Amino acid sequence: MPTKNRRRVAAVALLTLLLSAGSTVSAATAVSGGVSLDAKLINGEVYVKASSLVAELGGTGSYDKASKKYVYSPGSAVPAVVKKVSPSVVAIIGKPDDENADNRFSLAHGTGVIVKNDGWIVTNAHVVKDMKRIVVVTADGKEYEGTRKQMDVTSDLALVKISATGLKAATFAPAPLKVQVGEPVIAIGTPVSFSLRNTATVGVLSGMNRSVSSDYNLLQTDAAINPGNSGGPLVNLSGEIIGINSMKFVDVDIDSMGFAIPADTVQYVLNHFYKYGKVMRPSLGVELEESWSAVVGLPTDEPMTVTAVTSEEASDAGISVGDQLYAVAGKQVSTTVEVNELLKAYLPGQTVDVTLLTSDGELATRKLKLTASLAQ
Repeated sequence: MPTKNRRRVAAVALLTLLLSAGSTVSAATAVSGGVSLDAKLINGEVYVKASSLVAELGGTGSYDKASKKYVYSPGSAVPAVVKKVSPSVVAIIGKPDDENADNRFSLAHGTGVIVKNDGWIVTNAHVVKDMKRIVVVTADGKEYEGTRKQMDVTSDLALVKISATGLKAATFAPAPLKVQVGEPVIAIGTPVSFSLRNTATVGVLSGMNRSVSSDYNLLQTDAAINPGNSGGPLVNLSGEIIGINSMKFVDVDIDSMGFAIPADTVQYVLNHFYKYGKVMRPSLGVELEESWSAVVGLPTDEPMTVTAVTSEEASDAGISVGDQLYAVAGKQVSTTVEVNELLKAYLPGQTVDVTLLTSDGELATRKLKLTASLAQ
C-alpha cells in the first residue's frame, strides 16, 4: 500500500465516524502532509462524515448495521494522480539542427511541463538546444508551434512558449523540497516513440542530493525513465512536481537509475528566467579541486584547493592558488556542488564570507564579492 494511503487509513481509524442523518460537513481541503476535513467536536470526540472521507481519499466504505462497523477500503492513489497531472504534461518534437533536412523521419523528441496557463513550458535544455521547428502536443492531442525562449545549459533547463491560453499549469512542491527516500513517485513522459506520449511509470524516490554529472544536486528514482522522458515531471502522490526528469545511467549491468532536477532548483532557474531573462549565476571567481575522498564519493570534510584565481575580486580578497577553501557563508563545503547549492541564494555583486587556509598556514575569513559566472 502506498505510504500516503497508509497514512490516510490510519487517520480514518483514529476518527469516530458520524453517520447520523443530521450531521453536516463541508468540503475537504488538502493540506501539506494530509487532508483537512471540517468536523464537529462532541463530548470530547471528533466527528466527520464518512462520505466526505471517501470523497476526499478515494476508495470505498460501507456500514454494517449488524456489527455496527464501518469498513473502509482504500483505492489506488496512482490513477488519480496521473489523471490530475497529465493535462499539464506535453510532448515536444522537432528536427535536430545537425540532421539531414531531406529525411522527414529524422526527428528528436522529449517532454515538457506547463508552468503557466498562457503557454509557458519548462523542459530540459538538452531536449531543445539543437532542435528546430519545435512542435508541442498537449495531452488532449492539440498541436502548437513552439518557440525556445530561455535556456540554461548548466542546470539543463529551458523555457518553451506556445500561443495558447487556458492550459492547466502544474503544481510544484514548495521549497524547501520535503521528500524522503522510499516514498512513491510517478514519472510521466514520452519514452522512445512520440506515439507513446503521456506514458506513466511508477517507482520510489531512491536517493537525494546526488551530485551526478550535474552542477547541482539531483533526485534519484527507480521509476522507468527512457529516452524521450527528458523534461517530464517526477510527481509525488499529492500530484506535486518534485522534479524534472533529466538523465539516467545506461549500461548492460545497470537497472533503474534515473535522475531528476529537484523542484527547488527548477523554481530557482524559472524565477531568474522570468525576472532577468537568464540565470544570474554568481561565482567565487576561483577554480577549485576537490579532495580524492570527495571525488570518489566518500563522506569527507576535507577542503577544496584553489587551482586558479579567475576574477579581480577574488584576487583583491587575497585569495591565491594553493589556498584551501573550508567554508562559504559560514557553511562548510567539500564539493563544488555544495558551493553551487549555497550560491543559489546570492546574485553577482553580493558579498559572502569565505574561510580559507592560506598557503602560509593562516586560517582566515575573507569578504569576497561574487562575480557573474560564465556558465549558462
